[in-house]
Amino acid sequence: MTDRDDSALLVPGDTCWRTAEADRFATIVDGADYLRHVKAAMLGARHRIVIIGWDLDYRTTFERDAQTLEGPNQLGLLLHWLLWRRRGLNVYLLKSNLRLLPAFDGFWFGVAPVSLLNQFTSARLHFAVDGAHPTGAVHHQKIVVIDDTMAFCGGLDLTLGRWDTSEHRPADARRNGPGDPYGPRHEVVAAVDGAAAEVLAAQAQDRWEAATGRALPRLGHPAPAWPDGLNPGLYNVEVGVARTLPALPDRGEVREVEALDLAAIAAARDVIYLENQYFAARVIAGAIAARLREPDGPEVVIILPRSSESRLEQESMDSARQRMFRMLKEADTHGRLGVYWPVAGKGVSVYVHSKVIVIDDRLLRIGSSNFNNRSLGFDSECDVALEAGSTQADSAAVQGEILRIRDGLVSEHLGVSVEVFRESIGSEGSFLSAVEALRGTGRSLRALTDTMVAADASPFAENDLMDPGHVPQSIPEAALRLVEAVVTWPFRHSVIGTLYRKLRGS
Repeated sequence: MTDRDDSALLVPGDTCWRTAEADRFATIVDGADYLRHVKAAMLGARHRIVIIGWDLDYRTTFERDAQTLEGPNQLGLLLHWLLWRRRGLNVYLLKSNLRLLPAFDGFWFGVAPVSLLNQFTSARLHFAVDGAHPTGAVHHQKIVVIDDTMAFCGGLDLTLGRWDTSEHRPADARRNGPGDPYGPRHEVVAAVDGAAAEVLAAQAQDRWEAATGRALPRLGHPAPAWPDGLNPGLYNVEVGVARTLPALPDRGEVREVEALDLAAIAAARDVIYLENQYFAARVIAGAIAARLREPDGPEVVIILPRSSESRLEQESMDSARQRMFRMLKEADTHGRLGVYWPVAGKGVSVYVHSKVIVIDDRLLRIGSSNFNNRSLGFDSECDVALEAGSTQADSAAVQGEILRIRDGLVSEHLGVSVEVFRESIGSEGSFLSAVEALRGTGRSLRALTDTMVAADASPFAENDLMDPGHVPQSIPEAALRLVEAVVTWPFRHSVIGTLYRKLRGS
């Protein structure tokens, strides 16, 4: 085992933007709990609600069983109802420009133009589409801030197709409508208040000002807005906020997320636990591969979806994932790697949309960033991180909470209790061995294999246009490389293809 690097992982200006104390910190697992808690927090808002998302939908439904919270049960109706009840309340809704090209910025918000929404809804309900990004990039941050005193940050947008319980039933009528029916889905979000919430509020305000040119007014010192029913895992704990921001004419790129990921992987002693929607970033895969080659390096357990949701993602993200998977398998000469996808039972896979890193009992990172190149330097991202160490007043409590969250997540995927999983760690001798011992035929984890990912010969795999790690120097040049790859793809294994690569020197 390598000596532990005890230097701080959360370093403001390097691996994170800022650190600040959260009076309360909680981890929320899966959409059903998150949607209920975010509505409860909105019910307590007195001055301002800010919602920053990749996508937003007025039809988002908070509770799918018996309604327990007052007020309308869908996002749009709830916001109008809150504005009617509270004359001092303002609501700000900012979504990414999903159409990617500047010509469409600010044109559609859901199904209605932003200009019409702002003209015909309450003067205290403010809409904007954020086009302050390079061509081809998107804003991927998911932040909800209540009165600048309480905030959520994670991988879950207030849109359709996100609700699910931690049971992840193979078939569940509650996942039907509004919108198209969908399968089981796994999500993770962090909640903070106090000074840590003010940091997330500052990021949300920066985004609003960049998108609209208008700064949000200061609120003074409103009362705390922690939602009833959300039990904190920790009190008075220091957390960090790490971001990815692409380069703009008036701002250099910010790569705090990448720096934190790499520092965390390098510092691991025993277990690197990852959950993510994608695994396509070569710099991350290379860092993990280096640890796997060490004789006494950490075990690595990675939870991914069985496959991406769309054909384009399968051709790009899954094809790149195949290359990263092969890199890790070749590096795993000591048998310390496990890569899995969760199944809900009856062969129905659980779509993993969470973005989580847990390093031993030392670091927990939850947020919006994926393990693809875009999330490290091209799209905007925001993560919250918790580190146990000498700077924490109660390091043992932080360590315990990090392990509780990690063991709870993997136990959910395996379909066993945390107690059973921890007993298995004791009897089997390691985290990875416990996972392997408890994998079953029903609800459980399945090993990802070479035959379950897209062929890595796809021209979209690791393509600079599909998954850039920086703002491209030349969009036309990147596009030409993609066109070239598509045209030559059918001939890749032929004599013509071999001759072409030799002439190119590739």
